[in-house]
Amino acid sequence: MSSVACRSGAFRGLPPGVDWWLLLDVLLLSGIGVVMVSSASLHLGSGHEATFSYLEKHLLALVLGIAGALLVLQVPVRWLERASPWLYALGVVLLLVVLLPGVGRTVNGATRWIALGGFNLQTSEFMKLFMIFYMAGYLVRRKVEVAHSVWGVVKPVLLVALAAVALMAQPDFGTTVVLLATVMGMLFLGGAPLWQFGVLFLLVAAGGALLVIFSPYRLERVTSFLNPWADPFGAGYQLSQALIAFGRGEWTGVGLGNGIQKQFYLPEAHTDFIMAVIGEEFGLVGTVAVILFFALLVWRAFSIGAVAESKGRPYAAHVAWGIGLWLGMQAFINIGVNVGLLPTKGLTLPFISYGSNSLIVSCLAVGVLLRIHWENCTGDESVGGVPWRVS
Repeated sequence: MSSVACRSGAFRGLPPGVDWWLLLDVLLLSGIGVVMVSSASLHLGSGHEATFSYLEKHLLALVLGIAGALLVLQVPVRWLERASPWLYALGVVLLLVVLLPGVGRTVNGATRWIALGGFNLQTSEFMKLFMIFYMAGYLVRRKVEVAHSVWGVVKPVLLVALAAVALMAQPDFGTTVVLLATVMGMLFLGGAPLWQFGVLFLLVAAGGALLVIFSPYRLERVTSFLNPWADPFGAGYQLSQALIAFGRGEWTGVGLGNGIQKQFYLPEAHTDFIMAVIGEEFGLVGTVAVILFFALLVWRAFSIGAVAESKGRPYAAHVAWGIGLWLGMQAFINIGVNVGLLPTKGLTLPFISYGSNSLIVSCLAVGVLLRIHWENCTGDESVGGVPWRVS
């Protein structure tokens, strides 16, 4: 079974130790990101340096992400398992450090970044990956307890709740939703009884509803999402402009660089609403293509996890599934917001939106997936087992 699974991730004539489908898919998504960030941001500045500043920062983040992924490829998965509790603790500390006066950088009312020279570190992005590492380890260590005890499900929920409180203090509602959804998905895949999972889902949904009801700006987002045309120049402005962009794109789009909404009407076109730019310039065809690329990414992540499970590597399996859940759900939420299926949240589209931290951490996650696939196919868990030398 494993040899068949390894061949399914490789092209004919190329070494099976590398999941070439996953690698090509991520390269295509990243390439689309470079092109679309360029298209959506060139008008934001005047002069050569200002005009290309967003593109240059995006390319730098992509280079750093690729370098980080190459480093992660040298790290055995068993090392991540041993370090997972410490990585979780590091993530929580970083979330709290952001809140210290004089340390965190505030933009548009949100304190989410630590200024490190010319780079702004967004610690919440790294917490997503650290939480997956920790949850995978917990599900392996406490497999029986999770399947047969309420306390086995409650304990990790308390830990993710600690991270969620720190995130909401920034505030970062979008990342909190992704983090909670990823952990709940991992608990379900880890064997949590359906009734416990249902109760947990209802509690999380109730907590989210309370946060919306008692927060005026979140409540305004929800009400405007339900009918953006009721206030198209106020609360519903961003969504209504995104929908106009999709409408202008029709089947095949108006052409790369020819979009109008990004230039004069649609705020944050190069970050949260870059999918609307894709819809306008490449139409329904381009929108569906991007969705299919993300579907392929999730499929490969779950396939890699299934092979790891069949080979008696449960930790690697849960990590792969967790990464697939995280990237898939974040892409779903971002696209859902752009097309009006979900309320507006400040979440990037992985590999495509402008956002250095998001791009770097997404590349690290792909490096972990490639490492798991490598170990699945070769059985090599040594340090520095460079996948590219497989024959």
